[in-house]
This record gives sequence, C-alpha cells and structure tokens, in this order.
Amino acid sequence: MAASFQTKNPLRPVTNIPRSYGPTRVRVTCSVTTTNPQPNHEKLLVEKGFVNHPLSKNNDPTLQSTWTHRLWVAAGSTTIFASFAKSFIGGFGSHLWLQPALACYAGYVLSDLGSGVYHWAIDNYGGASTPIVGAQLEASQGHHKYPWTITKRQFANNSYTIARAITFIVLPLNLAINNPLFHSFVSTFAFCILLSQQFHAWAHGTKSKLPPLVVALQDMGLLVSRKDHPGHHQAPYNSNYCVVSGAWNKVLDESNLFKALEMALFFQFGVRPNSWNEPNSDWTEETETNFFTKI
Repeated sequence: MAASFQTKNPLRPVTNIPRSYGPTRVRVTCSVTTTNPQPNHEKLLVEKGFVNHPLSKNNDPTLQSTWTHRLWVAAGSTTIFASFAKSFIGGFGSHLWLQPALACYAGYVLSDLGSGVYHWAIDNYGGASTPIVGAQLEASQGHHKYPWTITKRQFANNSYTIARAITFIVLPLNLAINNPLFHSFVSTFAFCILLSQQFHAWAHGTKSKLPPLVVALQDMGLLVSRKDHPGHHQAPYNSNYCVVSGAWNKVLDESNLFKALEMALFFQFGVRPNSWNEPNSDWTEETETNFFTKI
C-alpha cells in the first residue's frame, strides 16, 4: 500500500517594503510515503525551500557597480591621496615624523566615532522623500530588513555616495590648506570613512568567506567585529552604530549619548527617531535562504 500527498502553500507577499526591495515568497513542497514492508517508518522530503528575493542573485543590477559609481570612488580616492601627499611631503620637508603619525592615529580613532554619528542619523531621521539624500536614507533603513545584501554589493556600488561627499569636502581643503599635520588627520579620517561601508560589509560576512587578514584585524579590534555588529540589527535597533573599528560603540551605548540627542531633538523640533517606534515589517530582518534539505 502506498499513500502520498503534496501540499503547495505560497505565502502572502510581504508588504510595506521600500521600492528598492521587492516582495519575498516562500514555496515549500512536502511529501510523505509509507510502504508495506515498513509501515511505521516515514520519510519526509523538503524538496525546495527558498526565499526568492530579487537581491538574492549576485548579478542583480542594483548590486553591480556602474561607471558613475567607479568614477566617484576614483575622485574621492584621488582627493584622499592628494591630502596624504601633502602630509608626507610637508612632514618630510619639516623633519616631522611623530606628530603626523599621532595625527593619523587621531584620524583613525575619530573616524569610528564619525561613522557612528552618521549611521545613527541616517538610520533614525528622514526617508525616501528627503531631498538630495533620500535614496541613501531609504537604502540605509532598508538595510535593516535585508542586511545580508550588503555582502553582495560591489565595492563602488557600496561606497560611491561616501566617495562623492569626500570629494566635495576634501578637495577644497587640499586647495586651501597646506599644513602637514592637518592633512595627516584629514587623509586618514577620510580614508577610513571611505572604506567604512566595506568594513561594515565584512562585519556581516562569515569567517570562512572573509580574507584571513580581515578576520585577524577584526579579532584584534582594529576593524568592526562580525561578532558585535549583529547587535545593531536586533530590536530596538539603537546600538552598535560605529562601523570602522567599533571601539566607540561601548562608550556611546553606555553613556546613552544618542538617546540624549534624540530627546533634545524631540523637545526642540518634535521629531521622533525611528528607534522609538515599535519594530514593524520594514525593520524586521528577513533571512536569505537557498537550500535543499532531506531528512
């Protein structure tokens, strides 16, 4: 005797997702077969279970770098290199070594703080309709729903908006200021900020897929940790904002600095941050799955 059944149950699509993220469907097919020789033994086969999100594919066009993206990254990198050159040449000519090195260290340390302040601001205020930066705000806030997509974005795609801002800020500084200590700080700070989204992406990666050097730097605390950053993606989404080294996260979270800023902005302007709202489908993480399982 043989009995079999097959059930197909497509789930209702998720709604209220930013336009850059499409709906998710889950399709699971199950079958149970019982035979006479061993009537009490059953075999369950999950033939296919996957989240077929549009951004699941590495070749999705929204994850690819365009020539515009690459040109902005090249422009930002050029301005950083010019600032570093001014630092090196000026320091060499003045026989200064320790002071520029300390300025570089200060740039690295404060870049982590700067990344946290920036990350807090774009996570909590504004949205898709915000002038000029609306698309960036939408992408950053949508990242909470699909955090794994950052690991699939190409470098220029992930970093060009930061590179564009660096170009407009650092270029005038290169033209107006020649102090080598100033440029030691600026070049290091801007370099770390430019790469912060890549550091962020690595914090979402798995150890086996990351370069050994990156894993070593994460374990040493020089890059934001893949162990600590996931706390940022847990409700109420109001901690672990820094994404260069993550060294400032404990200080900022324990001091409640961002909460104090949120209160000040609320009482002054009546604006509520997103972290004060109850988590909804737009901020609830969905996990990418693409597998076949047999039991």
